[in-house]
Amino acid sequence: MTGLFVFILCAVLLWAGYLFYGRFAEKVYGSSGPKVMPCVAHPDGVDYMPLPAWKVFLIQLLNIAGLGPVFGALAGALFGPAALLWIVFGCIVAGAMHDFLSALMSLEHRGANLPELIGRYLGSVAHWAMRLVCIVLLLLVGVVFTKGPAGMLHGLMPDLSVTFWCGIILLYYFLATVLPIDAIIGRVYPIFGALFLFMAVGLLVTLPFGEHEVLPQTDFFTNMHPQAGLSIWPMIFVTIACGAISGFHATQSPLMVRCLKERRNMRRVFYGAMIVEGLVALVWATVGLTLRDVLTDYTIVEQGGKVAARAIESGSGAAAASFMQLCLVDPASAVNQACTDYLGSVGAVLAVIGVVVLPITSGDTAMRCCRLMLADIVHLDQGSRLKRFALAIPLFAAVIFISEIDFTVIWRYFGWSNQMLSCFTLWTIAVLLRRRARWYWMALLPAVFMTTVCTAYLLSAPECAIGLSVETSTLAGLGVSLLALIAFFRVPRGCESAPADEGGDC
Repeated sequence: MTGLFVFILCAVLLWAGYLFYGRFAEKVYGSSGPKVMPCVAHPDGVDYMPLPAWKVFLIQLLNIAGLGPVFGALAGALFGPAALLWIVFGCIVAGAMHDFLSALMSLEHRGANLPELIGRYLGSVAHWAMRLVCIVLLLLVGVVFTKGPAGMLHGLMPDLSVTFWCGIILLYYFLATVLPIDAIIGRVYPIFGALFLFMAVGLLVTLPFGEHEVLPQTDFFTNMHPQAGLSIWPMIFVTIACGAISGFHATQSPLMVRCLKERRNMRRVFYGAMIVEGLVALVWATVGLTLRDVLTDYTIVEQGGKVAARAIESGSGAAAASFMQLCLVDPASAVNQACTDYLGSVGAVLAVIGVVVLPITSGDTAMRCCRLMLADIVHLDQGSRLKRFALAIPLFAAVIFISEIDFTVIWRYFGWSNQMLSCFTLWTIAVLLRRRARWYWMALLPAVFMTTVCTAYLLSAPECAIGLSVETSTLAGLGVSLLALIAFFRVPRGCESAPADEGGDC
């Protein structure tokens, strides 16, 4: 009963965060921005296209909710119940605020992409650095969110190879990248959203009534990770990104800023979508913690020198793996097992398809955003279909090339670059608020925290060549954050009273 109470309390806190902290963030930022929304003032029939608020919310939610709130939450749950704390509080005070205020910044500058915003407030060096980081990150998203769902679809239909599914997904991505936003994305997302909601709501409702005790262990401060020497700090804050805070989200927000017809819906769409994603991550982290030691219908085998999961054949006598082992080796199989346990065989198929939808609906808009960022660099108008093709073809060639790299390596660098981007976004928000003499601590404290996390991770993570101790890397992270703080407090306060487009630059 204690575990169920903790789960309900966490869900209530997320909702309260939307109601109260979201309103507070909106008040802190102020009402600066254009009187007419970008899609009304500058419609182009391709990217700047008015859409209903419900559809914008749904697209934004599916844009940001990739594999992270599922795979990342399961991986984070291996550390123990501490994952729940990071999901809830990270989402409220960092992630949702990060998504919402970055969207408001983009609105002020007619739907400008993230690198252009960072360049405006952090300077030309940061501008070009973030252009490179964003494009690389979005290409990695395109790869990760192709191979991940392809593997899950292959699991549902073994007769069709992973390569086949990769080809189908990439074809969809290409069409979604070059066609007007309402031609494919606006039409298929309601269907995708229904599958997503079935998965999320199905697990949310059935979790308390399952045969396993919800959250049997609620010791929030004990590291339970099976890999010896893997510290909660800073690993969990990079492992769980999309369910708490993710820099990738700030690249997606401008897409929907360009489609929203009324400013009053900004908080509902951008802060609200992140809260819903946090709830999805909370559900999957709870599932991981609940089933942690439960035996599954899979066994762990070695295939081609790699450890993998394989379904146990009837009468084979193979030893079943624990759910924890499955999360470590094959999170896609862990998802299938959890859905089967709670929703039955038919429900599991629909739920797994709902999980497949998440990365696909992030990958398509990631590639679309990558095209738009590249267009900003080369100053190429995107009204012409031929010009959109000219940018999309080399981008997809790069995705195919990167996809040959081992998936686990790609995922690691995706996670770190994702959180690094969140650091730059938070610092940009903090600088803007300081310039306008607003309460900049809302963004400054998360910026300092995430800067320390990313630096410590880079210097101490097992996959990095440096391999410093956690203590040393944390001190280095604090040092980097201190230097950033010194630079921050040199920014003049109260020198920008209006948006830059209205002559408010210092």
